[in-house]
Amino acid sequence: MLPQELIRKKRDGHELSEKEISFFVRGITGGGVSESQISAFAMAVFFRGMTLDERVALTRAMTYSGAVLHWDGLSPVLDKHSTGGVGDKVSLMLAPMVAACGGFVPMISGRGLGHTGGTLDKLSAIPGYRAMPDLDTLRRVVRDVGCAIIGQTVDLAPADQRIYAVRDVTATVESIPLICSSILSKKLAAGLQGLVMDVKTGSGAFMPDLKSARELAESIVRIATGARLPTVALLTDMDEVLGKTAGNALEVAEAVDYLSGRAREPRLHEVTLALAGEMLALGKLAASPEEGRAKAQAALDSGAAAERFTRMVVALGGPKDFVERNEAYLVRAPVTLPVKASRPGFVAAMNTRDAGVAVVDLGGGRRKTSDVIDLAVGFSEFRPVGTPVTEGDTVALVHAADDASAERAVAALELCVRISDAAPAPRPLVHARIAAS
Repeated sequence: MLPQELIRKKRDGHELSEKEISFFVRGITGGGVSESQISAFAMAVFFRGMTLDERVALTRAMTYSGAVLHWDGLSPVLDKHSTGGVGDKVSLMLAPMVAACGGFVPMISGRGLGHTGGTLDKLSAIPGYRAMPDLDTLRRVVRDVGCAIIGQTVDLAPADQRIYAVRDVTATVESIPLICSSILSKKLAAGLQGLVMDVKTGSGAFMPDLKSARELAESIVRIATGARLPTVALLTDMDEVLGKTAGNALEVAEAVDYLSGRAREPRLHEVTLALAGEMLALGKLAASPEEGRAKAQAALDSGAAAERFTRMVVALGGPKDFVERNEAYLVRAPVTLPVKASRPGFVAAMNTRDAGVAVVDLGGGRRKTSDVIDLAVGFSEFRPVGTPVTEGDTVALVHAADDASAERAVAALELCVRISDAAPAPRPLVHARIAAS
C-alpha cells in the first residue's frame, strides 16, 4: 500500500478498510507518512467524511499507536471529557468528587484552544503541580488517591498528537470524524471503563448550534460503543460563561471555593452534579444518575471531595495547604477594573465566544502554540443572564497586567454583555442526554 493511494481513495469518496486505515496510522508514528500527506488526508476526511466503520477503525488505530494503560483490577475507571467552553472548570471538581464516591479517574486534559480555556493551563496555576508526570506516577496517584488530572503524555495516542498539530494549522479542526477519533483514542488509551461526554452548545462552544452539537454527541457515542467503551453524552449550555470566572488562576480559586463549600454558583453546580451522576451510574456506583447526583452532593457536603483534591495536589507536587490557603499561592493580576451596566434592566444575553477571546487578548490564552500565558488575568464576578441590574452596577470584574489591557477588556466585555428591559426566558442547562440505543 502507498499513503498517496489511500489519500486518493478517500479524496474520491470511497470507504477505507480497517487494514488501510491501520497502515496509514502506523506510517504517521513510524515516519512513513509525511506531514503533507497527513494534511491531505485530514482535508479529504473533512470534505468526504467517514462511515461509522471507518471512524471506529481510525479511533482504534490511533489508540494503539502508543501505550495503552491497564489498571490491574481497579474498577470502575471513569472519565469525563468536555468539548470546551469559557469558564469551564468542571474537571477540577468532578474528578475528586467521583473519586470520593469510589471511582478511579485518570483524567487526561488539554491546553486551551482558541477562545476556550484548558484544564491543563488551570493546573499550571498551582505551584509545584506536575501536570505531565510519567505513566508510573499516573498509575500510582490514581491507585492511591482515586484521581489524577494530567496532560497528554508522548506515550498515549502519539498518532493523535501528530494529526491534531496538522489539523490546527490546516483548517480541519471542525471535522466530526477527526474530533471523535482524537477524543476517544486518548480515552481508550487511558484504559477507561466508562466515559461521560460534556458536549457544549451555544455562543461559546465550538459547536454553537444544537443540531451540530447533537450530531457530534451521537457520533462519539456510536464510535465509543463500537470500541466497547460505554459512553453517555450530555448536551450542555454554553451561551454564557460557566460559573463566575474565566481565566486560569481565577477559575482554580472558584473550583476550590466550590469544593470547600465557600461558594457554588448554581449553573456550575448543576452541570457538575449532572455529569457526576452520569459517571457514577455508568460505573455502577449508583443505581441511577439521580442517585449518583445525591452521592456526589454527599461527597461535597462531607468534605470528602475537597480532601481527595488536596491529596491529588500533594501527590503531584503541589502545596499541602492549597485548599485552605489558595489565595497565598495563586498569582494575582496587578490591575482590576469593573465592567458596569450602562443602564437599568436585566442581563439578557452574553456573547460568550467574544468573552473568551477577550481573555486571550488579556494574555490568558494563546494566539500561537509557543505563547506563554499570564495565569493571573481574566474575569470574575460575572452576573448570570437574567440578573436584574441598575445603571452603574458591576456586571463583571477585569483582572489585567496593566491599565491599557484592562481598559481594552472592559470595552470588549461591554459589547459582550447585553442589557434589556425585560428578563430573558429561562434556557435549559442540559439540552439532551445521548446514550447508546
